[in-house]
Formats: sequence, C-alpha cells, structure tokens
Amino acid sequence: MLWSATARLSANPSPLHLPVFNQSITVFGKSKPSRVCCSPSRAMETNDDTSKAKGLSFDDFLSKKPYSPPTWASHLKPIPSHVFSLAHLPTPIHKWNLPNLPQNTEVWLKRDDLSGMQLSGNKVRKLEFLLAEAVAQGADCIITIGGIQSNHCRATAVAAKYLNLDSYLILRTSKLLVDKDPGLTGNLLVERFMGTHIQLISKEEYAKIGSVALTNVLKEQLLKEGRRPYVIPVGGSNSLGTWGYIEAMREIEEQLQIRSNRVKFDDIVVACGSGGTIAGLSLGSWLGALKAKVHAFCVCDDPDYFYDFVQDLIDGLQAGVNARDIVSIINAKGLGYAINTSEELKFVKEVATATGVVLDPVYSGKAAYGMMKDMAENPSRWEGRKVLFVHTGGFLGLFDKVDQMAPLVGNWQRMDVNESIPRKEGIGKMF
Repeated sequence: MLWSATARLSANPSPLHLPVFNQSITVFGKSKPSRVCCSPSRAMETNDDTSKAKGLSFDDFLSKKPYSPPTWASHLKPIPSHVFSLAHLPTPIHKWNLPNLPQNTEVWLKRDDLSGMQLSGNKVRKLEFLLAEAVAQGADCIITIGGIQSNHCRATAVAAKYLNLDSYLILRTSKLLVDKDPGLTGNLLVERFMGTHIQLISKEEYAKIGSVALTNVLKEQLLKEGRRPYVIPVGGSNSLGTWGYIEAMREIEEQLQIRSNRVKFDDIVVACGSGGTIAGLSLGSWLGALKAKVHAFCVCDDPDYFYDFVQDLIDGLQAGVNARDIVSIINAKGLGYAINTSEELKFVKEVATATGVVLDPVYSGKAAYGMMKDMAENPSRWEGRKVLFVHTGGFLGLFDKVDQMAPLVGNWQRMDVNESIPRKEGIGKMF
C-alpha cells in the first residue's frame, strides 16, 4: 500500500496501482515576463535557436533592476523599488501523477525546488527583494537565523556570497551539541564551503531569548567592529519578503495564460514554516485573477499563530484584508518541527518511487502527507478539483534523515555474474 493515510478512500481499499504514465508529461514552465526587472532569460521557451540563446543570457542573472508590481498589487504599500535576479525563473509546472486521488481530482506541481542549485527552494524569491534592500542600504554583511538545517540560512549564505557580502548565521541546535562542531551534513556543508560565519545557540536559549533579540545582539557586535550588517528574519518572512510570492503568483498567472488548453486551479497547497510564502501566495491569489483557495499546512507552531503572523505581514503592506478570509491553515506539525514519524518518511520515499518527485521531510513532505490524508478522509471535498501543490524545496534536509531513511531503501544487492562470462585482465577500463 502507498502511505496508509490514503488507503481510506473507500470502505474496501485496494492495493496500490500506479497510474499509467503518458509518453510525455504536460509541462508549462516558461512564460512571457511582465515585471520590469525581467529580461529574455525569463521569457517563454521555444524551439527557436535565437530564443534559446537569449535564455542563456548572462546580463540578467545577479543583476539589480527596478521593480514594477502586478497591476492588481499596485495599491499595496510600500512597493519595493528594486529586485535582484537570483532565482532561475519561471519554475516549471507539471502534472503530478499521484496514485489514489479522489475521483476526477488533478494535482499539478509548481517546481520551486528547481529555482536554482545551491539556492533551490522558495527562500530565493524572498531574498531577491531582501538583498536588494540590503545592498541599497550599503550593507557589507548579512545576519539571519534558523534551525541547524535551515534551508533559508543556506540560501542566504549562497546569495550573499554571490553579491560579495559576508553572512553570519545563528543556528538553533540541541543543548547536547551546541558546544561541538556542527559537522558537514546537508545545508551545513554548503554554508561552511561558503566561508559562512556560524554561531550556535541551544533550542532552550532560543526559546527564552527569541530570534529578534538574538539577531540584534549579533548586529550590535558587528556594528562595534565597524561592519554594516543587514538583518533578515527567520525564513525571510517579513512584509518585504512577502513580495517574493506575490510575484510568484503573477508568474503562475502568466504560465496559465500561455497554455493552449487553459488550466484553472481551484486550490493551492503549500507548506508553511515561517509565514512569508503563504502570505504572498494567498494575497496574490486573492487580489489577482486566479482566486484559488490556498491551503497552508504548517510544520511548526500552530494555525492561530500563523493566522496572526500572516495578518501582520499583509497589514504591513496595507492590503486591507483578513488573513482568515484568504488562507486556510492546517496543522501538519506532527511530532514537531523537523521531527518525522516513520510513516511520514515512508510516504516521502513512496512518493519518489511512484512519481520521481523527491520531497523534503521538513516542509513539502509534511504538507503533501497532510494533503493526501485529508483527501483520503474527506474525498468529496476534493473531487473534481484541480490542485496546484507548490514544492518549496529543501532536498538537502534529507541528508539529516539518512539513519531513519536507511531501512526504507534496502533495494540493492551484489551483482551475480556467472563464471561462464569470459574474463580478461584489464579489459574493463575505469576512467
């Protein structure tokens, strides 16, 4: 069976039967840009050689350009003046052939896990705006904070280095490990290769002091040393960072417009870890043409916390809407932030086996697990609907789960080569 949560679609659940995959998977990933900052590298992909060459333009990536908002967001304040091109956009959208969906339900996947290499994931969209402000303010280094395997901190470290800025990360870890070398697993490997300055804090101290006070302490230290630090909050989630997913909603609209057979999404599903992504998506869906219902599966804290936090973000943009009217937030925390049950990890593994899509265990894995569980328990709520699932990345987080995942991936054996197969020393070249 594929993940027991989905086995309850009927009174007599049947064994998993994977869908027949088409010869080609429907994909739409390139759209004509409308924001001022974009260049041909974000234009619609065609078979024309000239267009392909333009798509490889090196004039746009890492450049800072004036920003013009979507028409439907032009009343929000303040509007960012500039934006950096840090991500590889637009990210593709394709049909996601998940087994055991409710009747006539379609799930599509927005591949924000493909927004870059070291920078892959949703955090890059926020950093495009945040780092533009940092540079405008004359910063020479960036401070941010998160968990020991924070995708946001890794993306910030890479983006800062691209722009010739130093980065300082405050990483939350166990009190048993706070005095030890954090190692080179997952995101830490990338960060430490970048020469990032890492400061560890125990979860207990973090809980008592808070992220704002901790970043302020480090900021004051750096100011005394003559540095010019710019502080980015947890997950890049503030009102400025929210523009990253307001802009993503425009991107989705443009991708839908270029399709010959229009797809109209009824729902958007996404993980929620710090609040900025869901604030931008839900506000963009509400104000723009899509009008899809946004379902956010929170992987830490609780829904009431995030409703209040999202409200603060959209109030900071003078949006004049109620958070509870534009997003539905569902608890998917499970055992706790970045802690997984064996069932959740089995789900992540089986999704990869069935569809070729690798989810991360901390964010999108829990959100997809929560979505499929709700589809199993309330199929009539989803029947006939077209759902866009936003994959927010975080692949490197899987490396922190290898011990738990190992029992699920035992499909290997030594190759048995019969003695009758001719052998000759040196015939097999090893380059």
